[in-house]
This record gives sequence, C-alpha cells and structure tokens, in this order.
Amino acid sequence: MANNSSKNGKPLNVVGKPFRKVDARAKCTGQTKFADDIVLPRMLFCKILRSHEPHALIKNIDVSKALALPGVIAIITGKDLPIPYGILPVSQDEHALCLDKVRFIGDPVAAVAAIDEDVAFDAMNLIKVEYERLNTISSIEEAVLIEEPRIQDYGDAGNIHKKVSLEFGDVEAGFAEADLIREDVFFYEGNTHLPMEQHAAVAYFDPDNKLTLWSSTQTPHYVHRALTKVLELPASHIRVIATPNGGGFGGKSDPFNHEVVVCKLAMITGRPVKNTLTREEVFYCHRGRHPVLMHVKTGVKKDGAITGMHFQSFLDGGAYGSYGVASTFYTGALQTVTYDVPRYKFQGLRAFTNKPPCGPKRGHGTPQPRFALEVQLDKIAEQLKLDPAAMRRSHLVKPNTVTANYLRVGSMGLGQCIDKVVAGSDWKNRFSGWDQSNRKLPYGKGIGFACSSYICGAGLPIYWNNMPQSGVQLRLDRQGGVCVMCGSTDIGQGSDSILAYIVAEVLGIDPFDIRVVTADTDLTPVDLGSYSSRVTLMTGNAAIQAAERARELLVMAVAEKLSVPIENLSLAERRVFDVENPEVGVSFAEAVVLAESKFGTIGTVGSYSPPRSPGKFKGAGVGPSPAYSYSAAVAEVDVDPDTGIVVVERVWIAHDIGKSINPMLVMGQVEGSVYMGLGEVLMEEMVYRANRNVVHKFPSMLEYKSPTTMEMCDVKTYLIEDPDPNGPYGAKEVGQGPLLPVPPAVANAVYDAVGVRIDEVPITPEKVLKALKEKAKGRDGRYGPTAVPNVEWPEPLRVLTPAEGGDGKEMPRVAVHS
Repeated sequence: MANNSSKNGKPLNVVGKPFRKVDARAKCTGQTKFADDIVLPRMLFCKILRSHEPHALIKNIDVSKALALPGVIAIITGKDLPIPYGILPVSQDEHALCLDKVRFIGDPVAAVAAIDEDVAFDAMNLIKVEYERLNTISSIEEAVLIEEPRIQDYGDAGNIHKKVSLEFGDVEAGFAEADLIREDVFFYEGNTHLPMEQHAAVAYFDPDNKLTLWSSTQTPHYVHRALTKVLELPASHIRVIATPNGGGFGGKSDPFNHEVVVCKLAMITGRPVKNTLTREEVFYCHRGRHPVLMHVKTGVKKDGAITGMHFQSFLDGGAYGSYGVASTFYTGALQTVTYDVPRYKFQGLRAFTNKPPCGPKRGHGTPQPRFALEVQLDKIAEQLKLDPAAMRRSHLVKPNTVTANYLRVGSMGLGQCIDKVVAGSDWKNRFSGWDQSNRKLPYGKGIGFACSSYICGAGLPIYWNNMPQSGVQLRLDRQGGVCVMCGSTDIGQGSDSILAYIVAEVLGIDPFDIRVVTADTDLTPVDLGSYSSRVTLMTGNAAIQAAERARELLVMAVAEKLSVPIENLSLAERRVFDVENPEVGVSFAEAVVLAESKFGTIGTVGSYSPPRSPGKFKGAGVGPSPAYSYSAAVAEVDVDPDTGIVVVERVWIAHDIGKSINPMLVMGQVEGSVYMGLGEVLMEEMVYRANRNVVHKFPSMLEYKSPTTMEMCDVKTYLIEDPDPNGPYGAKEVGQGPLLPVPPAVANAVYDAVGVRIDEVPITPEKVLKALKEKAKGRDGRYGPTAVPNVEWPEPLRVLTPAEGGDGKEMPRVAVHS
C-alpha cells in the first residue's frame, strides 16, 4: 500500500504524484535542442573514415587527393591523436583514430572537416589506406584456442581479456548436501541499444584556447576526463555539455572517438566542428549487450532450497575493453541477492574478438545470467514437481542481510511482487503443474514465471576515490526563484524532473517554479553519469540534502520575523507558515528575502556517497549497491506449432520500487523495460556473416528486427512500495531492473505451451521448429548450446561466507591448476 508521508510523518505534496516531466512540453512541441540541432557560425562538418578490414596492420594512409578537394579544411589520422583512452582505468586501449592497427570493421582510421557534409563525405572516400590483413578471431571458442595474432597487447592470456574465479564457502560441500544437482548450458545473443537519436557531437575551440563540447552522452564527467588526457589540455579549459539524449540505454556511456575527433579538428581549424553518426555507424560504435555462453550447476533440496551454485560465464567482448571487466564481474554478481544461495562459485571469462566492442546495455551484465538462472530454476521445479512460483517464493533472500558474496540487501519486496503477479494472472488456475496430459490451457498456449533483481547505483565509482558520487547545488533568488544544478544527465528517464520534484517537496513550492540546470561540467557539480540506475537514488539524496540546508536557512529567518518556534514552521503551497496557526506566515519569496537579509546570498550544496560494501576481496567493487530493486513477471504466449512463431499476448509484472517519486514515470519505465525485453527474447541479435570478414549482417533499422507497436503485448503493471532507508523518500531504481524477468518468463511460457526448451536468446521460429522436430523424434525437444570451452582457470579466490564467520577478506591463494 502506498505511503504518502515522509519519514517524519509530514504529508507529501509532490512526491508520489503524477506530475508531467519538466521537459515534456519542450519535447512535445519540438523545442528541445538535441546535439544535431546545434548550429554555430562558420561550422564545419566531419566525416570519419572507418576500416573495411576486420583485423589488419595499417601500412600507409594517403590523404593527398582528399586534401585537394575544394571545401576540405583539415584531415587528421591516428598520428595526430596518439594518446589512448577508455572508460575504465584498466582498459585504456582505444585511440580516437587507429595508430597502426584496425581491430574490427568500423574502426576509425581518418577524419575530414569540410564546409558541408557532402564535401566531407566525398573527401572521406578519396582517402586511400593500405592494409596488411591479419587472421581474425570471430567467436569465444576461437579466442580461447587461438593466442596469436593478439587483438590487444594486454589481457590475461592471448585473446582472453579477463578471467575471474571466486568461491564463497565450500560449494562442493553444498552439492554433497543436495537432493538434486542440475547442470545446464545457455546462450544469450548480443544485441544493441537502438536509441532513436544517433550519437552526435559539436566542438568549439575559442580564442582563449578553451574547448567546449556538446555531445549526446550519458557520462559528461568521464568524457571530460578522457578529453583532458587525450588532448593534453588543462581540465579547467574543457567544458562538456551533455545535450538532451534521444535515448541512451547504456550506448552513450563510453567516451567515443567522434567526440575526441571533433575537438581535435576544432582546435586545428579554429572553427566549430560537428559530427553526427549515421545509423550504420551507431551499429559499429555498439557497446551493446555481450553475447554470453553460460554453464550453471545448482544443487537443491527436495523443497527447492539451493545448497550450492557454480556459475560460469563466457563473454564475447568484441575488439576493445570498454566496461568489459565490470561486465564480466556483473555476470556473476547478482545471482545471490534474489534467492538464498549459501555457497557460491563464479568463474567468468571475457574474450577479445574482431567485432564492434560490447559494453553496458540496460541491465548491464545481468539479463544474461538471469535468463540462465530463471530457466534452470523452472527445470528444477519440474523435476521436483513443485510450482515454480511457490518454490521461488519459499526461498527468497531475507531483508537486511548480507549474501554469501558480501552484498548487503536492505528492503526486499520480491515476495509481494510474486503475490501480485500470481494473483493477477490467475496463475494457480492456469499453470498446468508440469502435467501435459492434464493441461489447463489449450496446446500452444502457455504461461511462464520469472523473477529478478538489480542495483540502485554502483557502490563504487569507476575511479576509486573518497569523493561524493553526486553533487547538487541550489540557488535561491530574492524574487522567489529556485535554480537546481547537478551534473546528472537526462536520457529520457526523467532525472531532471526528479530533481525538481524532490526540491519542490522539501521547499514547499511547485516543481515548475524550479529551473533545472544539468550536465554541464562548467556550471554544475560533478555527477558520475546516467548508468547503473544510480541517478534517482544518488542525485535524489544529494538534492534532499541541499534543499534541507536551504530550508533550514529559510525557517530560521522566518521564525525570527514571526516570533514562532522553528519546529512550528512548515513549507507548503509556496508559503512558510505556523502549523498551529496557518494564517500566520509569509510567502516563499518573502521568506527568501528574509533569509538573504539575515545570511547573505542563499546558496546551498548537497552531496551523496553510498555506504561502503562489507566485501574486501579483489572483485568486491562490482555488485554492491545502496539498495536492490526486485521484479516478478508472468508472461502468456501463443506458439504456433506449424510455424514456430511465438506471440507474447500479455505480461503481468510487479516491481519493487521502494517509493514512487512519480508513479506515472515509474509505470512508463516498467513498460519500456517490458518492450525491450520482448525484443531481446524474440528477435534482436547482433550477428555477423559466417566468414573471415566478420561483417555485421544487419547494420540498419530496416534489417535489425525490433518490436513495433504490433508486437508489443498488453502489460499489467503493479508497483510495490517497500521503502528503502537508503533511497530518497524510500525510492529505488526502475530504469533497468524490470527488463530482466521478461526473457526467462517468455522462455518458460514457451515450454508450458508446446513442451520444448529454447535455452538461448532470441527464441526465433526456426529454433522452436527444430526443437519440436526433435521432440517428435522422441528426443529432449531442446534447442541450445551443449558445452562450454575447456578453460584453464586460476585457483579460485576463496572467501568465507558471513554464515561461516567470514570478514569479507580473501583467503590465501594456492597455485594455478587446470
């Protein structure tokens, strides 16, 4: 049940109400300025020449014909930008333009600045590059087997970027206690973000040698950091402005080569330079979902209680590091925060291949293992003859506990989520209970169930330090105006609006009285960016602190003027008044004048640093979060056994939001996640032609299939409010978590409908038909991988669990073995 009061029992006037977004009217009327809308005097246009070879040495670049073309102002190559960069400190492996080697089709080689886009395009095609081709690595299996040629000159071995091996408690002892041990192999194909807006950037280098970059980025702070390094300019001379994003979903979280290139060209020419990627270029920039091959071994008791789990993941990372080290850890981190897993072993491997680099996409690193875990739990429930929803409900992680791998769980509303979707879908009267001879739905119709969890921001920043992860600054002027400034980036999720709602709640004014200034590294305090579902919790808490400090100054001044106790004053409806005698009070603007007269100019700041993780082992930095959100979903499908076509007819989904700051926006995020989950489970895939060229099959929106309104199903959304003490007003994330249960719920529903298991994503008609043909021959009726590569793993880093009296520190390692 919704709680419409704050911690002190005061009624909430803004939080919990369905206000429109603060930028809604500008977007609906076309007034919002995206990066490609920016036009500056004397602006040049940039085009980037990209490699048509998947893996080759650059022997020579001839730009003479391109330079001779009328209208061409400047051309640069890798020698003009020799300093590498990357989003993670451990993966500084990218150059804005390749120096001596290209690693995938689409790698940038040279860039042109010209008087218009057509001239730049023609000049780009006049640049001649001589390559010496190298052998390619096109799969995880090849990367494991083939050490030379190396795609990158760093990593754990050959073409293996990262190996991880962790064990919490004695997993073999857990298996010995089990009544049933099950092993399965799954595959989750990679896919891309597909935002409506392509990447774009505009740079200007002014006469004072100061650089400004406008870019459709999710992380202006980290772009600013990369530019400082690559361009060798003082940080104080660089300004990055994140323009409104027409969608991001993680695809605009890296510093990108086009951002660096336009800055360098602006410095050389002294003129503004713009680059807008084509849709095909966006596919090659990628940074989307990793293809992941997984092996899961789980031991359970007869009631479904897990005794031990061994999870292996193999990631196809593409040609560069990006967020890949973190992605690898994330594929093994969150299995323990949903169900009680007393002993847990994780082994992860990320491989380099000659493909566009993978990175963070909505749910970063967690939809793949969640698919594997939830489908395997369904198989376990069938073997044990248990209701899959009831089995999960009986073994949830308890609130306010620390998991085996040292993740601190606070509020935990998953039980209520399960109850809602089970009741709403009429699960108990429609699920067949594993007895196909006594079906409750017609053959071809089925329902499936799955749960999930996700972080509310990462517990540690990318560059470890003791500074806050988010800062907010408030300025109150004597006419009653309020300006809130923060470095966070609105990518469509409504973070600008969240700032306005929270500040308005504390100061007792209307959200639309507030001017919101965000994502400008010159004007706003640092916020680390819009990723990991961190903004509502972290920026929200910083906003509360700044607003409460401003409120304190206002009430002190008003209390003195009215001669009433400070504790009697309340702020609401643009007034500051005595709660015992409401007609005694002043307007908000008058209160600001009183405070400014007493204290001087009114400006306050707030900041937020998340609580430290209890884990102290190597790798403990990935997974901890101030809070975890939870979701449960039931999917209903219609499978045509003649064609293999799967139609998802409806989804019931419940999400543990903690507290809805704006329930209308929360519902939109949940339903958007369902939409994206449907695309991933049914059709979306970043796949390449089966030859040594590693050419993308579908680098366009015409051929890359994603759901339209015709494929979107009916959605019934339930918001579960279980306020978390670490969230602003108890709020938790909603931008990413609700995607996670959708793919496994659909896969489990397909099995309920026609009795075949599709153990990989996407579930295409061809795969369903092949599984049905196998079943008709008396075989398992399954489609999916059967094995994982044979890898020599390092001896696991061993950590005693909290239940074993562990302190979160690793035990001494022993020698490497096979």
